[in-house]
Amino acid sequence: MSAAPLLVVCALGPEVWALRGGDWGTPPVLVRTGVGRARARRRVGNLLATDGYGALVVAGFGAAVGPGVEPGDIIVADAVRSEEGEVWPLESAAAMAAELTGRGLRVHLGPHHTADHVVRGAERRALYATGARAVDMEAAAVLAARAELRPALPTAVLRVVVDTPSRELLRPGTLPAGLRAWRTLRAAVPALTAWYLQAVTEPIHASPSSTLPQEAS
Repeated sequence: MSAAPLLVVCALGPEVWALRGGDWGTPPVLVRTGVGRARARRRVGNLLATDGYGALVVAGFGAAVGPGVEPGDIIVADAVRSEEGEVWPLESAAAMAAELTGRGLRVHLGPHHTADHVVRGAERRALYATGARAVDMEAAAVLAARAELRPALPTAVLRVVVDTPSRELLRPGTLPAGLRAWRTLRAAVPALTAWYLQAVTEPIHASPSSTLPQEAS
């Protein structure tokens, strides 16, 4: 009997394009949610309520909020937090980071913050001061749906960096940085497959604290 499929969700068309053309050993269910928390929560909630999946990956482009990260680097979330202060730890982060690093990709590990708007300038610095390493606009909503419907589902969240505090979007370097990030996301595909196969054969058992959102300190 074959394992339940990997569900991979992302917000944007270019992210789907990059992932679809990757070297998947085991084809996933690849879904575009659209931008923002409301769309992501609704789309993923519908999927998790009606179909069985063996693991879940949230993947796509994102922004770094602190120094030491370059466009094309990958930031793997060891926790995701929402604007309201809810926090979802991710036990499988180290395994995903190891798979990516083993394929020659530059990887950072740390918390992601899900915002309801594009974060710039001083707001990025403020997020970095709280411990965040990346910011996106969907992951917390996906994890809220997972906590409600499939709390034990192995899950990983990763963002390929397009812009950094010193190289924000809409600057002249954005197009080359975006292309680098697109190539990195496609190159990450074999690592996603390897992580999924490990997750469905050697499940990571979530602790009770990881199945429900926590309040940020």
